[in-house]
Amino acid sequence: MIPARFAPILFGFILSGLMSLMVSGLSTFRALGLVDGFAGVWLGNWAVSWAIAFPVVLVVAPITRRIVAKLVA
Repeated sequence: MIPARFAPILFGFILSGLMSLMVSGLSTFRALGLVDGFAGVWLGNWAVSWAIAFPVVLVVAPITRRIVAKLVA
């Protein structure tokens, strides 16, 4: 079991993985269509996307939380 203090990092890891999976899949499909080797190209694009998305989420999430806190009662 992972200690609770790692929850924000794990959340960011899972969120960035799922979001980059969907966005890279859609982008790859729009660029190439459903061609032979689509899954391999998609997964390659996903790996690069996730490598970028994870650190971005870790930086942007606290900023986003502060903005949301100011916008809600």
